[in-house]
Amino acid sequence: MTIVWSGLALGAVYTLVAIGYNIVFISSHTFNFAQAQLMMVGTFVAYTGLVTLDLPVLVVAVIATVTVAILAGFEEIIAVRPVRDHQNQLVTTLGAATLINGATQLIWGSEPLTVPFFGSNDPITILGGRAYPVEVVLLILAVVAVVVLGQVGKRTMTGLALLGISEDREAALLRGVNVRALALGAFAFSGALAGFLGLFVGPKTFAVATLGSALAIKGFVALAIGGFGSLPGALVGGVTVGLVESFAALEMGSQYSNIAVFVVLIAILMVRPAGLFGRVRERVV
Repeated sequence: MTIVWSGLALGAVYTLVAIGYNIVFISSHTFNFAQAQLMMVGTFVAYTGLVTLDLPVLVVAVIATVTVAILAGFEEIIAVRPVRDHQNQLVTTLGAATLINGATQLIWGSEPLTVPFFGSNDPITILGGRAYPVEVVLLILAVVAVVVLGQVGKRTMTGLALLGISEDREAALLRGVNVRALALGAFAFSGALAGFLGLFVGPKTFAVATLGSALAIKGFVALAIGGFGSLPGALVGGVTVGLVESFAALEMGSQYSNIAVFVVLIAILMVRPAGLFGRVRERVV
């Protein structure tokens, strides 16, 4: 069970990245390649606040949330809004991710930094397996995020407006929905979420300049497995990737874990091209 808990914790991290992808994708049909880098920045801000400046946890949480939200807002204004074609937006958000990677290396260096967890660091036994408290917290956060955001999308005017934009952008404009403001808000919110989660992801993964690239790939695979636009799919996809990666590393060695993940991805997409929870839409031309 220990390897199961480790895989679930990794899957929770990938789920949280995939949730950020989905928030932006639902609002603007844009795939934000820099989402994982935003979470990486959150881990570095958490390290700076907790270790370098020795600030209280709540203060660090607010600083990380606001900092990354502002960064994500700037990305939307500079890298996404001027580019109308979604395919070109893939290039510009990838460029933003590269810039963020370079900036973090210049500011914090390339050595892994240990982000302390503000709770207990002693392992606990659950169902016969050992897990660290931060791993349990990550799994709880992933489930809570999926449930809460799913309810927000169904029960609030903002959530319904975002779903309307996702279904038909032109119709939403005609109904008076401020599409541009909601797109900016979705980017900022996804950044705020990534910044806040940096306090919990950092103790599991360390704060390191290569973290963004690693999370971006696995988060995308989780999203593809679950289906674009589906929050429950992000959870299922993330958990699947985490468990496959952990068991493959245990049975075959860490060098084969990535291969195993992509084999599972290909197998699922051969059966369900839109992902497990994705929807295939037919358009009459």
